[in-house]
Amino acid sequence: MGTVPRGYVHRAAVAEVFLTGWEAAADGPADSFVVRAQWPRAHALFAPLGGHQDPMLLVESIRQAGSLLAHAEYRVPFGHQFLMWDMSFTAEASAFAIGAAPTEVELHVVCHDIVRRGGAVVRMRYTVAVRRGGRSVAGGTASFSCVSPSVHRRLRAERPTSTASVPPAPVDPATVGRAHREDVLLAVPADARETRWELRVDTGHPVLFDHPVDHVPGMVLIEAARQAARVATGRPEALVTGMECEFARYAELDEPCWVEALVEPSDAAGDTRVRVRAEQRGEQVFTALVTLRRDNG
Repeated sequence: MGTVPRGYVHRAAVAEVFLTGWEAAADGPADSFVVRAQWPRAHALFAPLGGHQDPMLLVESIRQAGSLLAHAEYRVPFGHQFLMWDMSFTAEASAFAIGAAPTEVELHVVCHDIVRRGGAVVRMRYTVAVRRGGRSVAGGTASFSCVSPSVHRRLRAERPTSTASVPPAPVDPATVGRAHREDVLLAVPADARETRWELRVDTGHPVLFDHPVDHVPGMVLIEAARQAARVATGRPEALVTGMECEFARYAELDEPCWVEALVEPSDAAGDTRVRVRAEQRGEQVFTALVTLRRDNG
């Protein structure tokens, strides 16, 4: 089984492409598609933990599905820049159960709120229902806008695509469910009691920065939110079964970005929600409501 072309999902490495195909849905509303994905049992960054595959495989699959359909079905030209505005998902723990083979899932996608300008798609929202073995196990939504290369140049004024500074020292990888220091996105705080960390930006990271970009990618902020939720609750192997993320503005590569976490009381089911926000130069750039399952059993 092969993957879709890398350019469709804005990835340079074939290993980072999780989608294997797509087609128009045989039934359902207009602008409906079935996108197939395969999640590997081993991955350089999104590795299994606590008996489950990494939920970030689902998040990245949802992101890739929007990019794929924008190019393949709505003819957004390659070279256009995508600006993610929000992304959310909820999932059963069974969605991430480790099997004897890579996990095959279907993303049933409905595109809506499609905005066109001069015949070209400039903004779109989509909803996703995820099926595994024919059973619904997760759902999600996302929205993005597209800008041409010329507009992007005017907006970004040739911002840098790399950082010269060395990232600050990371928190203990074990506290965020990571095995390697280079995969930790939170720096050691000045006060160990703080739930506020500087974001560690390493543009040389082969997965988080798969290709040169002029801002902190959305997936980096989402992973930072997951790590912040884990360390703030003291649950480094907690399984994330839901997220509601919003992106307010670009997070720049060459300015300190600060991540904060606020743990909310557990709900009736025993799940814990953590509110995470990232700010830069005193302005909010990202927020996330992270749901941690009560246990990993």
